[in-house]
Amino acid sequence: MTVPASALTSAGPLAPAYQRVNEVLPSMRITEEAPRSGDGWVRADELAAGGAALEAFLKLDEERILADYGQPGRPDVVASFALHRYAWPAAVLFTIPYFLLRRVPWLAPGDVSFHRGEGRLTVRATAFGCLPDDPAADHPRARVVAGEEELRAAVRQAAADHLKPVLAAFGPRMRRRQRGLWGAATDELVESLWYVGSLLGEEERAIEEAGLLLPGSTTPYTQGASFRELTGPAGEQLVTRDRASCCMFYTLRPEDTCVTCPRTCDTERVTRLAASR
Repeated sequence: MTVPASALTSAGPLAPAYQRVNEVLPSMRITEEAPRSGDGWVRADELAAGGAALEAFLKLDEERILADYGQPGRPDVVASFALHRYAWPAAVLFTIPYFLLRRVPWLAPGDVSFHRGEGRLTVRATAFGCLPDDPAADHPRARVVAGEEELRAAVRQAAADHLKPVLAAFGPRMRRRQRGLWGAATDELVESLWYVGSLLGEEERAIEEAGLLLPGSTTPYTQGASFRELTGPAGEQLVTRDRASCCMFYTLRPEDTCVTCPRTCDTERVTRLAASR
């Protein structure tokens, strides 16, 4: 379900999209307000700076892995998990306003704060991209672009600008170079759109939009959305995708990889996807 046209001007330019996320994903709450720090809150620029904020963020995953799996995670695995904890909700901030409103927020790392314990994010957009026929095109913070492809380019650039310093801070801990880091960013962008789009009842359109957003190796992202179909045991079509990166979960549970993991063969994917239907 898309956001009704009547709702587009009922709040801030991005609020209707974030409200829809809050409604379909109760574990996550996005509000437009000033960034916070301390008392469980961390800004993205604090993570990017490293130091105590990053150490505390990593410590949470170190403790959680030990509690959940009864064994310590390797330092690079801890860092991979921790990056996902931030990068996936951060990707939602860009992909869902684009998907629902055709608006693209521009968010510096200092404009976003995150409370992991409560699943909350605050957003302070200094500008947003939109199309010429958008009702908000005359908004003082609007950056009007010529058309759909230019808007998709804005999504890619805005998300990359936000994530780049965060990736740089996590990279040495993850033992990944640029291609591996941007592979992780590619997956977060695609899967945030796919998952939330599915919750909104628009999985097919979300897959199509993800393919348009990342049609191939679009710098700095490392591959396209990479969706494909497999044939199930009853001849049904099962949607899957090939991830650009590995989350390293196999190091904790080798027998329980993600269905889109590069390590998961098509036979196993068909079995698991068919069972989930």
